[in-house]
Amino acid sequence: MSDIPRMRQLRGRDPLGLRRALSDRLLPALVAAMALLAALAIAGTEGAGALAARWAQGTAGQLLLQLPADADAGPVVERLAGLPGTAQATLVPEDRLRELLAPWLGEVPGLPLPRMISVTLRPEADQTPFLDLVQDIPGAQLDGQGGAVRQVLRLAEGMRVLSIALLLITGLVGGALVAVATRAGISARRETIEILHELGARDRDIAGRFARRLAWLCGLGAVYGLAIALPVLWLLAREAVPVALAREATLSDLPWLGLALLPLLAAGLGWLTALVTLRTWLRRLG
Repeated sequence: MSDIPRMRQLRGRDPLGLRRALSDRLLPALVAAMALLAALAIAGTEGAGALAARWAQGTAGQLLLQLPADADAGPVVERLAGLPGTAQATLVPEDRLRELLAPWLGEVPGLPLPRMISVTLRPEADQTPFLDLVQDIPGAQLDGQGGAVRQVLRLAEGMRVLSIALLLITGLVGGALVAVATRAGISARRETIEILHELGARDRDIAGRFARRLAWLCGLGAVYGLAIALPVLWLLAREAVPVALAREATLSDLPWLGLALLPLLAAGLGWLTALVTLRTWLRRLG
């Protein structure tokens, strides 16, 4: 028994032949594709959350007061501006209203338009005085968040949910790929595993070698996928950030924390899946 290989003493060797059974080509390529999808899902989750937060914060204190076309808006603006909770109250110019309505109504100079007052309330301001004042104005109509804003918020939340679902599905598919690769490695090295098992090699040592090999391949594949994802995400950020957040994109807009954790999570998923799969199979050997 002195010549029996001791798995713990062969850390620098490959007694199971895993480098041949589990090559560093196919599985890393598949994991790279999954990591690319996961990176896009992470960016989509954070981007949609940031968009929803910006719109919710930007419109929370924005109100639009509509008055009849023949109303005298000047005194109303002064009364609104004098309220303690009002940060700003401005009359929307008629030219601006006609410009906004031109795509739907065309050029109609003689069409009377309602007077519109844009009101910005202070954060956590008491809206009771404002609402009481609006009720005292004949023909006044108040609009908080418009339908378009609500649709944008619903769209952003839907994108966030879909991104999270895509991330979960990617993790499940990745785990299935590792399980299949582990079983393929078991089939390729079955005789060697059985011999070592009969000679007294412990199950945890055999499973540990498989798990470390699969963790390395999965982590390597995730790094490859991340290398592809970074320029793609940057190009998307340069196009999306100016539209969604009204500013130029910067490198800080990329979800660096989630991207940095991606190779570690992939390696951890590969290690755990391989360990569970192989130890389950080894128990059947008795």
